[in-house]
Amino acid sequence: MTGTLGEAEGKPRAKPWLADLRPLEKMRSVAAVVLPPLITIGVLLLVWQVLCSQEGASLPPPSKVLKDTWELIRDPFFDNGGTDVGLFWQILASLKRVSIGFSLAAVCGVALGVLIGQSSFAYRGLDPIFQVLRTVPPLAWLPISLAAFKDSNPSAIFVIFITAIWPIILNTAVGVRQIPQDYRNISRVLRLNAFEYFTKIVLPASVPYMFTGLRIGVGLSWLAIVAAEMLVGGVGIGFFIWDGWNSSLLSEIILALIYVGIIGFFLDRIIGFIGRLIAGRPI
Repeated sequence: MTGTLGEAEGKPRAKPWLADLRPLEKMRSVAAVVLPPLITIGVLLLVWQVLCSQEGASLPPPSKVLKDTWELIRDPFFDNGGTDVGLFWQILASLKRVSIGFSLAAVCGVALGVLIGQSSFAYRGLDPIFQVLRTVPPLAWLPISLAAFKDSNPSAIFVIFITAIWPIILNTAVGVRQIPQDYRNISRVLRLNAFEYFTKIVLPASVPYMFTGLRIGVGLSWLAIVAAEMLVGGVGIGFFIWDGWNSSLLSEIILALIYVGIIGFFLDRIIGFIGRLIAGRPI
């Protein structure tokens, strides 16, 4: 009996109050993440409401924006034909163009980045050209692309491609050039072929640099498509903004800008998430 009691006394006793603290700790951690942006957004909306509610204000307050655009918010899927479609279809059309242009830029940019990162000759030959071309504003390419493709849709895709490719090339090249010489020597000793060298040496070592370029590139792609669609027309969030301006619908323009910012935020997070999965660490 004494032995049994001693064993019971030797065991750590459960502390029920710890179980009560765990949900509180989780709530605090969630609140620490959620509350700061919510408070900031609330303060900005309040300031916007106060400033734009005064007589003679040039912009509508958030209350008027919500009232004027409620039908667009409530039903983003309507389709009356032509360009008279809901915001879901406008954003989807823009995302389709961005996905094509950015994917092409990612493939070509990574390949060229690896090339000029690996080869000193290619670096000396191509880097000055890339440095000159990357300073050309995105919309300056639009007349050239319209003349070459004779159609607005491939022209907009080309503008996305030419805008996004430069940070991908340059960041990938920097990552490849940062690979330690010991890694290169090991690949020669192991006699790795080109594919094995890329997957086992180049990719793991340069992923952080590569995905930094991809994150910059996807942001530039989203910026470029909005600007390009303002000029080429058709269905797309850029043309929706431009059409709203021509019709003096400022509330619709503000709503579209909010959607543009939210979509751009998620695009950046998606690329960052993919990069973390591949690299196994924050990028």
